[in-house]
Amino acid sequence: MNHTYIPGKDEALEVSIATMQKKLAELGFDIEEASWLNPVPYVWSVHIRDKNCPACFTNGKGASRDAALASALGEYFERLACNYFFADFHLGEKVANSDFVHYPNEKWFPIADAPHPQGLMNQALWDHYDPEDDLSLNTLVDIQSGNTDRGICALPFTRQSTGDVTYIPMNLVGNLFVSNGMSAGNTQTEARTQALSECFERYVKNKIIAEAISLPEIPQDVINRFPTVVASIEELEKQGFPITCFDASLGGEYPVICVTLFNPDNGGCFASFGAHPRLEIALERTVTELLQGRSLKDLDIFPSPSFDNDEVADHTNLETHFIDSSGLISWDLFKITAGFTFSDWNFQGTTEEEYTQLLNKFHALGADVYIADYAHLGTYACRILVPGYSEIYPVYELSWVNNNRAMALRGLVQQWINDSQNAALSQTIMDSIDALDLDEFQPLDQLLGIGVDASSSWATLRIGELRCLLALATNDHETAFDWAMWTTDFNAGGISAAQQKRLRFYHAVKAIITIELDGHELTEYEPTLIRMYTQIDYETAKSHVMGTAQGYDLVDIDDLLGFNKHQNLLAAYDKLQQAKVIFTQWS
Repeated sequence: MNHTYIPGKDEALEVSIATMQKKLAELGFDIEEASWLNPVPYVWSVHIRDKNCPACFTNGKGASRDAALASALGEYFERLACNYFFADFHLGEKVANSDFVHYPNEKWFPIADAPHPQGLMNQALWDHYDPEDDLSLNTLVDIQSGNTDRGICALPFTRQSTGDVTYIPMNLVGNLFVSNGMSAGNTQTEARTQALSECFERYVKNKIIAEAISLPEIPQDVINRFPTVVASIEELEKQGFPITCFDASLGGEYPVICVTLFNPDNGGCFASFGAHPRLEIALERTVTELLQGRSLKDLDIFPSPSFDNDEVADHTNLETHFIDSSGLISWDLFKITAGFTFSDWNFQGTTEEEYTQLLNKFHALGADVYIADYAHLGTYACRILVPGYSEIYPVYELSWVNNNRAMALRGLVQQWINDSQNAALSQTIMDSIDALDLDEFQPLDQLLGIGVDASSSWATLRIGELRCLLALATNDHETAFDWAMWTTDFNAGGISAAQQKRLRFYHAVKAIITIELDGHELTEYEPTLIRMYTQIDYETAKSHVMGTAQGYDLVDIDDLLGFNKHQNLLAAYDKLQQAKVIFTQWS
């Protein structure tokens, strides 16, 4: 076997790949390389997934095929070890009442111990996340268990400045930090270095975008030190995409690079960021990030730079940058007069020295760093939290858009599936939706934390459509008409053949209600309506308007968690739970 070592890694790529593939197979995961891309020299990316649970997938990037595969496998391990594949899903009663929901070393704190349960977090964290002492403890119940009777599930993190173990609610971690600060590596310090680099990357990226900071270009003689990067950039420019490499270290303070790509065909601009103590690694990561999972024809989705710096700085725009980097950036980034001078920064050392250097940088900022290390899958992984610096979402989202906010609604919807003829229950669900102040475009599967099959009617279900069916069930025809109109308008563009049938149902509902409200006899128009909408769809719509049927095809299932996708996720999670039981080094 050849042995290829790259900077920043403590093991050869071939060894890392073989080790991770073997461990995944032993854990019961059947991983396939679903797609590869190599649009320009030294820029590779790969999409891998579990054949039995395609919802468990990752993407990897690198300057070579092996580097990209090692990256994807490493990300797969980090997301398994940190339970991230399951972060958005309710895991059902069996998991909620098992010996542990997340990890054997978790602790549960009763909600009754308000305002701050003893032993949960520390005063500095409470001051940061609940400065007004008005945070409802119910908002800290994790979506995976949804078990308010059991209380708040918290995970142990070690505060690096003191060595103290601090228990932090899983709900807070999942809602605010999402995937930021997770990493896996050949060694503990390799994983930690990558996670801290990611925290710096996103902190500095947000700062630069939000404050419209003008950055200095990296001189060409510095870029020329790295021939593979030069080859990638030259090919992109040859294909018509101007590339600019910026020093995003803000005067040498942070190990961050920014590379921008312009698309002259539509004026769009993509800003990629990368971080690592070694300049070479940071630059390579930033260039390969430009085309991770993208071919050259996919570079037309990015907007043009903007002079509206308030819009650029809006938190929604910053969130978009985190999700897929398609947010706005300011024209000020490209000003000739930069806000900082170029710094030829670079730090080279062992991964342990790199980790220590990054940790010291955060401590110098006055930041606390909390780390949870995970070795139960036979490799090293960690999750790092830097409160005030590495959150992806603002603190107020704990109260207003918490991922557990629909726990009670999920139970009501399940009751409705079991008893759709209950008009009082339909009204209760409508009242709950009103109380939650839900956007009509909100997908129900995401809100309820369920994995639905792509072929199911639930896959396209939004709050607006559910409102229509609930209004029909409560005999509120004027409201039902308005939401039927919303449903047909929303789904009018680019619908599939399966959705055509659904739209015929809602168009028929509108027609029947219009005839009814205008005081006409429906029987006079039935032959025409049947020709327009088919006998089956017309009769189905009529029965819903007349109150003899409710719920359309949404009630054709028995269990909200019974979808194949959700069951496959639960099966994958069970494999992880078994590995955690076997691993004996939980403290």
